[in-house]
Amino acid sequence: MELWFTENHTDNVKFSIKIEKQLVSEKSQYQQIDIFETKEFGKVFALDGYIMLTEKDEFIYHEMITHVPMAVHPDVKKVLVIGAGDGGTIRELTRYDSIEYIDMVEIDAKVVEVCKEYLPSTACKLDDPRVHIHYQDGLRFVRTKENEYDLIIVDSTDPFGPGEGLFTKEFYGNCFKALKEDGILINQHESPFYGNDAKAAKQTHKKIASVFPISLVYQFHMPTYPSGHWLFGFASKKYHPLKDIRYDEWNALGIKTKYYNTSLHAGAFAVPNYVIEILNS
Repeated sequence: MELWFTENHTDNVKFSIKIEKQLVSEKSQYQQIDIFETKEFGKVFALDGYIMLTEKDEFIYHEMITHVPMAVHPDVKKVLVIGAGDGGTIRELTRYDSIEYIDMVEIDAKVVEVCKEYLPSTACKLDDPRVHIHYQDGLRFVRTKENEYDLIIVDSTDPFGPGEGLFTKEFYGNCFKALKEDGILINQHESPFYGNDAKAAKQTHKKIASVFPISLVYQFHMPTYPSGHWLFGFASKKYHPLKDIRYDEWNALGIKTKYYNTSLHAGAFAVPNYVIEILNS
């Protein structure tokens, strides 16, 4: 008998992956956690029926959420990561010796526990001594911070369920306050392609742009996410992602990546006309 995992991308579109076996099926206090073994994508990690990552393509997401701001900001030492229980963003951040301290805020301890056991390829640096994990709500955590972080990365789920509070104007305002005067905010920005996702992307961009003087989106290709066309948001008090990128300095670090490079960095901000129209409408 063939087994398939199917995610509903819209009411009329489904995405399916053939699975060999299910490794995890647990209901935490916050959400349903599943991990599957597949031939095509390796292990697949899902929350509430939505794919969070696969071993085959996770490097795209985690490199683009991390290295874009690190190539722009010249002196990141303290970072706040909200979400990211799978550990992939932390793994990429710990490749920078210049980073001294990372606060990671994850609401669901069970996610971290499961990923450490079944996804060591992404969770391999969660025990780095620079990483300090806080199991609590990210919205409440950031409210208590002021002028503290050089970089905030919001590696959240979609704007419903446990991640809903991370898509509000109040939250982005608190991130602004928590950042230093030259700080950068990166957030998961949804997809511009399907109707409901595009609406969420537009609303998120509008809220961030009302708080930060510099606010842009950049794109990347994610095979297992709805439509494959996905966005991150880049917001800053000071740095522009194209005018202030440090090409030579970043390349001199010698960080080996599979997706990100400084040429792609510039191109990622050249989004299609339909995306511009959605964000500006």
